Amino acid sequence: MKLTIYPDKIKMGDEAARCASEQLQQAILSRGEANLILATGASQFEMLQSLVMREVNWSKVNVFHLDEYIGLPITHPASFRKYLMERFEQKLPGLRKFNYVNGETDPGAECQRLGKLISSKPIDVACIGIGENGHLAFNDPPADFETDEPFLIVNLDEACRKQQVGEGWFASLAEVPRQAISMSIMQIMKSKAIICTVPDARKAEAVKNTVEGPVTNRVPASILQMHPHCGLFLDEPAAGKLNK
Repeated sequence: MKLTIYPDKIKMGDEAARCASEQLQQAILSRGEANLILATGASQFEMLQSLVMREVNWSKVNVFHLDEYIGLPITHPASFRKYLMERFEQKLPGLRKFNYVNGETDPGAECQRLGKLISSKPIDVACIGIGENGHLAFNDPPADFETDEPFLIVNLDEACRKQQVGEGWFASLAEVPRQAISMSIMQIMKSKAIICTVPDARKAEAVKNTVEGPVTNRVPASILQMHPHCGLFLDEPAAGKLNK
């Protein structure tokens, strides 16, 4: 894991986007296409804003996204499909394909559909974040480090659901769905490169545990220590509790 600390979120997001775009272009040059994973949430605002401005041949890029609430309408402000349509897909009309997670259909069948799609596409870059509870995607602790299923139906713990309220996506904890479809830990780890963007002091404890603690499913993001090409992009508040 390569860790870099930036003075503010704008610089952090811009550098993360630059690295992602370079990886995508390399894949296009070598293989004729690139496959990208995108996350959502407040941690990705600056990175996505910069990424859509980068010179990438988007007509050669297929995109998968990490997770979606089960049963939440696409019209809801917290819908991850809505988030990525507005912040990414609609800004890149030449994009080859965006493979959305549909939380409004049968979740078991949707996991199977997405699993077949992503299994045929080697992932070049995964742009992800870390939750306040240390989760990756919606794999809350204790996360499943063993399953090779690409997508799972997961239960959201209280810390995860409180984060969604704290970020302003929902008005109350009661409104936050209790289940989601999530890309699995092992599927994320199959990505050739992982670009993990983590701003804000509220993530500082999770960052410390991810970087300096043992690899454990109690801190799902700690498994990133095992990835050969993972870049962790932090702003100074997110890095505030690191000792090293």
